[in-house]
Amino acid sequence: MWPKRVIVADARRHGVPVLPVDINHSQAAHVVEQVDDGTWGVRLALASVRGISDDQVARIASGQPYTSLQDLWQRAHPARPVAERLADIGALDALRAALTRRDLLLQIAELHRQTRGRQDDGQLPLDDGTPVIAEPSGLPEMTSREALGAELTVLGIDVSQHLMEHHHQLLREIGATDAAHLRGLRPGQPVLVAGVRASTQTPPIASGKRIIFVTLEDGSGLVDLAFLEDSHPACAHTVFHSGLLLVRGTVQHRGPRNTVTGTMAWDLEALAVARRDHGPEAVARLLGDTRLPTNPQPEHKPEPERTITMGTGAELHPWADLQPAGQRSANLRALGYTSPGSAG
Repeated sequence: MWPKRVIVADARRHGVPVLPVDINHSQAAHVVEQVDDGTWGVRLALASVRGISDDQVARIASGQPYTSLQDLWQRAHPARPVAERLADIGALDALRAALTRRDLLLQIAELHRQTRGRQDDGQLPLDDGTPVIAEPSGLPEMTSREALGAELTVLGIDVSQHLMEHHHQLLREIGATDAAHLRGLRPGQPVLVAGVRASTQTPPIASGKRIIFVTLEDGSGLVDLAFLEDSHPACAHTVFHSGLLLVRGTVQHRGPRNTVTGTMAWDLEALAVARRDHGPEAVARLLGDTRLPTNPQPEHKPEPERTITMGTGAELHPWADLQPAGQRSANLRALGYTSPGSAG
């Protein structure tokens, strides 16, 4: 049931290198590849690129290696959107020399312009071998955040770095606990935990009450949470509609590891923006109290006065289909598992 980015994070924790998509090394499927230090890693597949067809994968793989972008364009005939996605995620870095990824995007646009209309698919070879862009344009390289956003959009995986790495300083400032250290806390202890929402489930239970079960993945491991029904007015909307979560709760000991019963939840991206624009004090105000009070006073949203029944007969949680206006650069909601017919 786990999304592929959670599997990649687990591989990292076990010392297995996850190698990015590369125009000269990736094959149609994921392959095991030896890296420079002699260890073995997993090279991500060409087929994992969003929108790439089987024919394009086969042409690219059969023509390897490539010496330049123009060589790739002439022999593999990638569609422009696919070539742009490959450039965005760094799969064409071996072909760029002193150029930035933004330069490659300009070069792809020029190659497309020159070949447009010469064939139905617009991908005939150029008349000569002169590179379209011989010198860097002066455009800056993508930032690490932009590169990470491209990976999430194109691959659904954070390859170059973990999604949570940009939030480590914020989490240290507010005293959040990661999954690796959660097991050392005592039951009943208040705690802040954060991570990428990896799964959301609301199975029916005998009492008729609804419990939202969430698993967060923070790079160091998995955190299991349960939101009881009395917390839903404060938490449910954020839990269902945020990909990165910060949760306040209480440690519980169930089975082999500690879990957390959540009492309040925040969109971690929104907290990060508040910190960036207004400093750590803004985050403290949003949290109410960074000392983790046991009785926070959140702003409650009125619960929707309707219940949606799915085709399976399961009832959808009242908050599950409400999405605030606006779009994120990468759809983090799509990166997590939700059980069929459940609230997520």
